[in-house]
Amino acid sequence: MKNKVALVTGITGQDGSYLVELLLAKNYTVHGIIRRSSSFNTARIDHLIADPEIMNERLFLHYGDMIDGSRLVTLIKKFEPDEIYNLAAQSHVQVSFEEPEYTGEVVGIGTTRLLEAVRMSEIDTKFYQASSSEMFGASPPPQNEDAKFYPRSPYGAAKLYSYWITRNYREAYGIYACNGILFNHESERRGKTFVTRKIAIAAARISLGKQETLYLGNLDAIRDWGYAPEYVEGMWKMLQNDKPNDFVLATNTGYSVRDFVRFAFETVGLEYDKFVGVDERYIRPTEVNALIGDYSKAHELLGWQPRTLTPELARLMVNFEVNNLENN
Repeated sequence: MKNKVALVTGITGQDGSYLVELLLAKNYTVHGIIRRSSSFNTARIDHLIADPEIMNERLFLHYGDMIDGSRLVTLIKKFEPDEIYNLAAQSHVQVSFEEPEYTGEVVGIGTTRLLEAVRMSEIDTKFYQASSSEMFGASPPPQNEDAKFYPRSPYGAAKLYSYWITRNYREAYGIYACNGILFNHESERRGKTFVTRKIAIAAARISLGKQETLYLGNLDAIRDWGYAPEYVEGMWKMLQNDKPNDFVLATNTGYSVRDFVRFAFETVGLEYDKFVGVDERYIRPTEVNALIGDYSKAHELLGWQPRTLTPELARLMVNFEVNNLENN
């Protein structure tokens, strides 16, 4: 049997890099879409690009963009992927308040372009849409697949559009299309402007005398944080299921930002309250107070469950930053 073929948008992001590693380990041929840039933007997958037995043998990168529908049609028709993973997004919640129109264009309408490309291509493929716990917003926890949606940011609203358009194409055209409603999932590859990575870097730098203070926004916001490599396994499992469905991936545990800070600074033997302050610039116009996911459905139907919880995740991320600073 020939290897399965996967098309991945957002392949250079945190989730994309872990997903492509997983797919390659399962002997897929992977085509990734990357945006054209005047600077290199492939750092998370450079170790794969540098391997001649992988690059241009089982991994291929193509320029494209979620705002260019004709390019998406061309790529899908050309490679006829067995599976499509749509991970591309403007994914920073705070930035979405500053660039709401662009966020909606890429996150919301971009998903429609990709689904329409699938429909127009008339290929038999399975489609994964990266939905988000931000769709729940102000809905009280714990949140599962039946909880009320109440997004509190342009990003959450755009993801909600993507969620419903994915369901609509599944029901209207019979496309095998799944929504993965992923709660916060972090790793050493998380972008440096995201709060968990920002905390991990600061704890490491402060412990080594390279930084004095860390400023954050709402320390009391509660989130359900898991480990990104485990979540991409869940993405893949969704497309191996007999029928398309929508699934929450989470840990069913909630910790505040203050808790994450405490775990991070304890890792380097420091008391966080001596080094952490609040900056009003990081307070969102509309805050999401608590997101805690219930992954029971994914566990029952997919056999998926998280293995790394928030305290261990914080220690893992901080130790990575300490080692990185000491070795570089």
